[in-house]
Amino acid sequence: MPVMNIIEAINNALHIAFETDDRVIAFGEDVGFFGGVFRATVGLQEKYGVERCFDTPISELGIMGFAMGCAQMGLKPIPEIQFADYIFPGYDQIVNEIAKGRYRTGNQWSNGMVIRTPYGGGIHGGHYHSQSIEAQFLHTPGLKVVIPSDPYEAKGLLLSCIRADDPILFMEPKRIYRASKAEVPLEDYMIPLGKAKIAKEGNDLTLIGYGAQHHQNMTAAAEAEKMGISVEVIDLRTLNPLDIETITASVKKTGRCVVAHEAPITGGFGGELTALIQQRCFLHLEAPINRCCGFDTPYSNAHEKRYLPDSPRVLISILETMKY
Repeated sequence: MPVMNIIEAINNALHIAFETDDRVIAFGEDVGFFGGVFRATVGLQEKYGVERCFDTPISELGIMGFAMGCAQMGLKPIPEIQFADYIFPGYDQIVNEIAKGRYRTGNQWSNGMVIRTPYGGGIHGGHYHSQSIEAQFLHTPGLKVVIPSDPYEAKGLLLSCIRADDPILFMEPKRIYRASKAEVPLEDYMIPLGKAKIAKEGNDLTLIGYGAQHHQNMTAAAEAEKMGISVEVIDLRTLNPLDIETITASVKKTGRCVVAHEAPITGGFGGELTALIQQRCFLHLEAPINRCCGFDTPYSNAHEKRYLPDSPRVLISILETMKY
């Protein structure tokens, strides 16, 4: 199998989707002729034509409204929002129209689409290119949220999203776009949505994360192992639908849990995970559930390294939880 980075795996998945389903189209700012600012859509316009892969004006509101119209006409749109930070002009269309399509139309229109967008920090992009906005969309019924952590996961999850019949926000951790590499089959394959992955088994503590944060968690778990602490690491893959069964089984086994994500701690998805785990595992817990997250400040270039919950910060949270 060839070794790919996440960009290459996403591009490979898109080519497969275009080849196997002529309803699939892709569009966004610089998506067509240039192949995307991160090069994820390279070759699509050249191979499949400007009717199926094309550039749009700089209007996220227009991109999302157009995507909804395409979906309702039977196409499978894959609109790209160039950076997750730019998604908010299209927020009304996504939250009030696209996500609620099934409900509003009595299940006649599902608005099935995949909204691709790079997200997260670690590339010195400042506050307009570094935010983690997943929690704001997880509060929206009718919208699925998927975040891969490596190339193999990215391809399989993206193909599953494209073939689903619901609107899905596919958030791509750009910090590891090219840093994460893995063997990826060239053939068509899918990873089911709503199924988390136990990336490392352990007995003393459960460590939960997703996207680029998963790699920091794995490094922290390896360091904890040297100290005699056995950490079980869970990569969520999909935040909605959430695999609460895998999480619950792990925490009941270990009795301790740390949740880590880049987004600010207040109102972050870690708070929801903490509540769900506490509700289901209360009698099994040996310590309070700990969160290792971003700070409640705008994202700062100057303090990026201190802002991100890197592996040393995660390790501190692990040790605090073990000492309780």
